Amino acid sequence: MQNQWFMNALPIIETIEKHGYQAFFVGGCVRDLLSGRPIGDIDITTSAKPEVIQELFDKVIPVGIEHGTVIVRYNQVSYEVTTFRSEGEYSDNRHPDEVTFIDELDKDLERRDFTINALAMNKDGEIIDLFGGQEDIQQKIIRTVGNASERFKEDALRMIRALRFSSQLGFRIHSNTLKQMTTLRSDIQHLAVERIEKECAKLFAGDYVSYGVNYLEQTEIYRYLPVFSKYPILIEKVNPDLNPLLSFGECIAYFHLLLPDVTVKEWIKSWKCSNQLLREANEIVTAYHQYNNIGLDNWLVYNLETDFYEGFVRVSNLMGNNRKVSLDNLFKLQNELPIQSRKMLAINGNDLVALFPDAKKGPWLQKLLRDIEKAVVYREVPNSKQEIKEWIRCNPPVIN
Repeated sequence: MQNQWFMNALPIIETIEKHGYQAFFVGGCVRDLLSGRPIGDIDITTSAKPEVIQELFDKVIPVGIEHGTVIVRYNQVSYEVTTFRSEGEYSDNRHPDEVTFIDELDKDLERRDFTINALAMNKDGEIIDLFGGQEDIQQKIIRTVGNASERFKEDALRMIRALRFSSQLGFRIHSNTLKQMTTLRSDIQHLAVERIEKECAKLFAGDYVSYGVNYLEQTEIYRYLPVFSKYPILIEKVNPDLNPLLSFGECIAYFHLLLPDVTVKEWIKSWKCSNQLLREANEIVTAYHQYNNIGLDNWLVYNLETDFYEGFVRVSNLMGNNRKVSLDNLFKLQNELPIQSRKMLAINGNDLVALFPDAKKGPWLQKLLRDIEKAVVYREVPNSKQEIKEWIRCNPPVIN
């Protein structure tokens, strides 16, 4: 095993084993190693109980200790370490009613969702594969571990995870797994929206997003997602050659532009999204409308937050506008702007108040500042206090 990600985590495995317990790399990191994908987080499963892990390592964060999961911080990297466990019934379709810590890896692996995620690897690089996960990786198939109906009844989110893995990996979903997803899809409506949003964000960001969207439509799972359930026509409007949208803010902007009757605010409220996603979606939508009306110009680039440039490019180009947006052009215009923010203006609010000593402060002040800002950005006036004062004399504000 020469992969550096695993080599960095090896001391954790070795420390646990040195104290008489079993420990293995498990899940997605093993799957990605075998499929030649970039390694993300390294997860470890062990026969040691959480309190033992807390004793063995200096920095341990008990994130889900009641379910056997802690985070071990080692060399400034976080590793999720989970005790072997078996699970009882899932009466809430989300959490097991009872978790029992065990010392058998086999029982731990059989509770997992899909065969490609039910893989473990020891410190020597030997793979433990009890359910044909390696073959499914080779065949590019997503199938549940054991009975598909049972797996989805335990946690309905697994149906959306199947869509997400198809989108990320470019794998097809096994026919029986797909059949049970279609049969049990209504269980999704009982899930917390926040859990759905995390999976859907990853789905739409996948390299093979068209796979996931195709299955989303084929199973009609979309009928149980926020907004889509109310406006099912949305799924028909999605570009069949959809490219990845790398944040859920981009997704909201894109879907709003596809169906403007559904406001950004409605999307945010229905999906219980953050104010950060609200700002991102609104900025992209505003920039798109300006671009659609007058093309790429200084004012658009100036007002659009730099962090949202790439999202704006992705969304705009998906909308089928004949004028493709180039990220290079955005940055070229940005670099050539006379100012990058209002703070760089040669004049401020106090200067304007001094120019109009008899006027009461009011909305006119902010409007004048915005007009000056726009004039400077468009190079109608140099960013010089004296030049701006002359410009104001020629363009006096309306003071009520």
